[in-house]
Amino acid sequence: MPDDAAVARDAAEEASAFSHPAVEPDTTAAYGAHPDQVVDFYAPRGDTARPAPLVVVLHGGAWRAPYDRRHVTPFADFLARRGFAVANVEYRRGSSIPAQGGTGPVAGRWPETFDDVAAAFDALPALVRRALPAADPRRTVVTGHSAGGHLALWAAARHLLPADAPWRTERPAPLRGVVALAPIADLKVAEALEVCGGASAQLLGGEAKFEERLPYADPAALLPTGIATTVVQGRADITVPHAVAEAYADAAAKAGEVVGLTLLEDVGHFPLIDPAADACAVVAEEIAQLAF
Repeated sequence: MPDDAAVARDAAEEASAFSHPAVEPDTTAAYGAHPDQVVDFYAPRGDTARPAPLVVVLHGGAWRAPYDRRHVTPFADFLARRGFAVANVEYRRGSSIPAQGGTGPVAGRWPETFDDVAAAFDALPALVRRALPAADPRRTVVTGHSAGGHLALWAAARHLLPADAPWRTERPAPLRGVVALAPIADLKVAEALEVCGGASAQLLGGEAKFEERLPYADPAALLPTGIATTVVQGRADITVPHAVAEAYADAAAKAGEVVGLTLLEDVGHFPLIDPAADACAVVAEEIAQLAF
């Protein structure tokens, strides 16, 4: 169990990350009929003489309904101010937590969460052409935080899904790379460590379906992707311990693929998406190394 000092630091880091006011997008486009099937677009700030790399952002929050894309809009704006074009993707998540009166699945929905991420990525090329003309989709990097990091890794591995998976693609996505931020990247290890209160099993429909659905959902089982991948993780993270990222990197190595693993000292879970934190600048640099 984390000690009191670690818990206090985590709470302070979370409060800082969530203290920034939401930043409205330049435009929003739908990729489906459900209210959560939307993408917010942020045009690059400053010099736009030439098309800017596109960063696709997938927010975290343990795939749970109370956490939507609004909490990463300051991060999206931070990237836009760094010269990136940004697409902030929303997707269907679980119901409200029991304390809020919710009665349905808590963390994610099977198969809707995966339906949405696949549909969003399939629709993005056309949406970007219309909504974000300053973007260069040939230089696309996907990033995601926590549960969103899981979805970012999964989206880049759809060509490795089982043949009967409805989300499978015939070839790798045309990405420059993936920068996964404290991702829930190995679902079996995450469950063993009780990450986010068993959210990984909830995402897959409960313990009875967990093993059966792992080949369709677990990034650690979908390797090697052939796509440049970096994981950025705080060593002091008590929400998604760095052992999860290390397990994913180990799985990649066993599959013959090198995954970059950047471990930041004295950094927890939330500074990676906090524009006020030094760790956020590290994230932007990792993205730039792949995009430019």
